Amino acid sequence: MAMSVGAAQETASGDSVEVEKKLGGEFDREYELEAVTTIGTRSAERIIDLPYSVFSVDSKELSFGRKTSAKDVLADVPGMFLQSLYGNHDLRITLRGFGTRSNSGSRAVRILVDGIPESDPDGETALDAIDFTSLGGVEVAKGNLSSLYANAPGGVINFQLDKYFPKNYVGTITQIGSYGLAHQGVRLGVENPQNRLFLTYNYSNLDGYRQHNQEYINLLNFAYEAYLAERTSIGVYGNYVDALIKLPGPLTKEEFETDPFQASTVGISQDMKRITNKGRVGVRYNTSFGSGFQNEVEVTVYGAFKDFERADATTYAYAQRQTLGGWGRFTNRSPLFGQSNTLTVGVDYAHQSGPLTDFENIAGHRDISVQNEYIDGLNNLGVYLVNRHSVVDEKLDLFLSVRFDHNSFTRDIYVPFGFTDTNRVFDKFAPKVGLNCKLSPVVALYSSYGISYDIPALNEMGNTPISSNISYSLNPDLNPQKSDNFEVGIKGNLFKEDEEFMKKIVFDVTFFDYIIKDEIIPFVINQKQYYRNAAKTRRTGVEVGFKCEPIEELEMVVNYTYTNFRYKDYYVTEFTPSGQVEANYSGNTVPSVPQSLVNFILFYKVEISEDLKGLILWDSDYVSRMFVNDGNTETAPEYFYGNILLGLDIALDGMGFVVYGGMHNILDRRYAGYINVNDFDGRYYETGEPRASYGGLKINWGF
Repeated sequence: MAMSVGAAQETASGDSVEVEKKLGGEFDREYELEAVTTIGTRSAERIIDLPYSVFSVDSKELSFGRKTSAKDVLADVPGMFLQSLYGNHDLRITLRGFGTRSNSGSRAVRILVDGIPESDPDGETALDAIDFTSLGGVEVAKGNLSSLYANAPGGVINFQLDKYFPKNYVGTITQIGSYGLAHQGVRLGVENPQNRLFLTYNYSNLDGYRQHNQEYINLLNFAYEAYLAERTSIGVYGNYVDALIKLPGPLTKEEFETDPFQASTVGISQDMKRITNKGRVGVRYNTSFGSGFQNEVEVTVYGAFKDFERADATTYAYAQRQTLGGWGRFTNRSPLFGQSNTLTVGVDYAHQSGPLTDFENIAGHRDISVQNEYIDGLNNLGVYLVNRHSVVDEKLDLFLSVRFDHNSFTRDIYVPFGFTDTNRVFDKFAPKVGLNCKLSPVVALYSSYGISYDIPALNEMGNTPISSNISYSLNPDLNPQKSDNFEVGIKGNLFKEDEEFMKKIVFDVTFFDYIIKDEIIPFVINQKQYYRNAAKTRRTGVEVGFKCEPIEELEMVVNYTYTNFRYKDYYVTEFTPSGQVEANYSGNTVPSVPQSLVNFILFYKVEISEDLKGLILWDSDYVSRMFVNDGNTETAPEYFYGNILLGLDIALDGMGFVVYGGMHNILDRRYAGYINVNDFDGRYYETGEPRASYGGLKINWGF
């Protein structure tokens, strides 16, 4: 697998500056080097050495095509299922079933930007602060990483800004497309041997393909790095977002089949919407020392704020969140018992708190009387240790890792009176062991077993009308879900420079078997969503990723995911419009997860001249039918869609141009792009994007 320059910058070898000086045009930004990642062990390791699946998004795909959401960037990752609300930045990310209970953003999958947490301390993540038009790479570590990160049973995703450029430049990006898409952005990159600055600003507007579906977003991202010595650097990374999105609301099956682009009646009458104003800044210090630079120290601190308004069917809510966190890490790469060994120990701390006030929503405006008002907070303290030991040098590696997390929840109630201020504490150990056996320098067998925990988010901890003590402000019955996770796989990266047929083959095949206990399940009473521990679930599946170069300049990618996720023990009281129903869902299939997911890509690039290069890309997906509720009484039908992209990369003296155009869902299929799981009124369906064309132009001026 190739390594992007962003990944090269984080290698332990310290020769990243030499790598980046080799940069040419957009198509030359990838090298057949030993790929290195930091998210798999929190220190730099080769992907081939890790006992689980790690995927790097191809950097050349990031330079072209519409980039309005993470779905435009991550759709080709094997095993990842993405559900987009209205074709915008609001996205549900699911890895091996983790994340399905989120009704907005990501849950149980840790999201980083340049290594700084974009996820809130309680595990929730909104993806609106990431500049998808200015990425240099994306790393995805799949599977249980709870022994390294808080609330990461599904994996970790690290978005990397395109901050490693060969010379100073200023650039612009313009995108236009169907349904009122208008995007304008500027980029600035300034560097010298001691400093590097990358700054982007973007404004996007979208009318949307459904009624009551408009949005706009102002987005600022920046990264500054100073190289203080040979192996010492300090970096400052941040973002700011000002955004509004109108919410059309989910549809019933009848509404979806009659007119999938309509808004729900209540979506229009209550002017459902979300307004966000937030920012985040982080500072990271990194140094290596010792006779062979075998010791590394990293210290990171970050802070964030979020002001949030949401108007839903019944409530107009104001929320504020302040976040403060940081970590320290020490890594030693000294031999142990005559074999190479890497030991990393670290400590993480994160605090999140702020007030929330609920009013009645009256046609998109708040009433004057307060219905609920409280301040809630979460403190997370985690310590971890991970050790990689070469049992047989360059043949067999043993990984051991363990993490302890102390999570303290608080909620202080102001309105309504009669509730009790509540504290809850969860202390959990998450151990993991893994083996990586290299059959050759470029092919490895791997396996791991570990225990993970998914701690409830702050909004999931609200008490329910049916809890064991309804006077508490926090639900006394809701507990973290626990998962026993096993996986085994094989991966390889075969590259033959002199071959004309199948010059490159990259593959990764993983089988996983998870047992989930006390799974956290959403349910609804009187149009208000609550959460409970209601199930024991078994998740088994196979993920297959295959990339090859059949002939010169043609790449083919085939990804296939098979899942069999079923409730093993699930007895529950359901609340329906007609009353309470005692239900037994044991043996049912977990909703909002397709049994089969197929992705097929053909990517052809051609060098017309030294300064003119082109590409043609075909990308298609098949998604099998999915159940929409725990009772398995309705299904969203299977669907298939294809996308096409054409692009040109033009280099002139001191200037570069990237021109592209394409079409999503070229066959104009109708499908449910998002499932509103277990909805009280049977409103399960959010319509997927119809046929949509777009075009874009990037201009860079070097100086």
